[in-house]
Amino acid sequence: MMPDIFTLIKNWWKQILAVLLLSLVTTGVIVYNKRPEYLSVATAVPASAYTSDKARLFNSNIEQLYTALGTPDDLDLVVGTGKLDTVYLAVTAQFNLQDHYKMGEKGEAAIGKAASLLKKNSSVTKSEYGELKVRVWDTDRNLAPQLANAVMKQLQSMHQDLRNAGNEATLGSLISGRGRLQKEVDSTVVTDAKAALVTRLTEYDKLIHEYQLILDNKAPALLVVENAKASDWPDRPKRGQWMLATAVLALLFSLLLAALLEKRKTAIG
Repeated sequence: MMPDIFTLIKNWWKQILAVLLLSLVTTGVIVYNKRPEYLSVATAVPASAYTSDKARLFNSNIEQLYTALGTPDDLDLVVGTGKLDTVYLAVTAQFNLQDHYKMGEKGEAAIGKAASLLKKNSSVTKSEYGELKVRVWDTDRNLAPQLANAVMKQLQSMHQDLRNAGNEATLGSLISGRGRLQKEVDSTVVTDAKAALVTRLTEYDKLIHEYQLILDNKAPALLVVENAKASDWPDRPKRGQWMLATAVLALLFSLLLAALLEKRKTAIG
């Protein structure tokens, strides 16, 4: 039978107190020697996938049906991209973070390790309100917002290119097709046949012009609604929470240990 808690405290209070104090001192040394990190958050919403659709720009009958904003589901792919090393390698190179993090390695090894550390100190998530949140923690309160905005810009650029990739491929095919058709026009002598080919050539020119306008327009994949700003107060480590959690766990552990020792003492006695 396990002894009651009051008996444990009465018989083992010195040992319980020693475990509690030792745990608090150890945790305190760790968390209070850790440099404070500041959090900066950039926020964006998804742009509609139809912003890169040719019909939205050139079909006046259905243009009004398109919305400028996408759906929260459009962010799932962006969140997945936010886990790729490519994003953080680009930002690391941009800010020379291997020097900021004081990497011991040199060259590509230093860049790769710094990018991994940036990735560890970053978070790309979709909020419950359907917003994209890019969070970055750093010991430099002024650098943290720059890194968060740079990660957001990198994600924007990557997905902008992805959305326009189809139009680029179509434009390339149209240009190739027009070249072949032009050769056919040049080699055709029959007037009626040549007129029909010239009409097709005009249609090619119109389509090429439209797709070129779309690519020049560079429809965005994300719409930034709030750039990251410098924080006045560090976000982590949360020293108070760590100390409280340590105190609770140490107390529970010391009581359990005291209970086992008390039971063993009773059994021997």
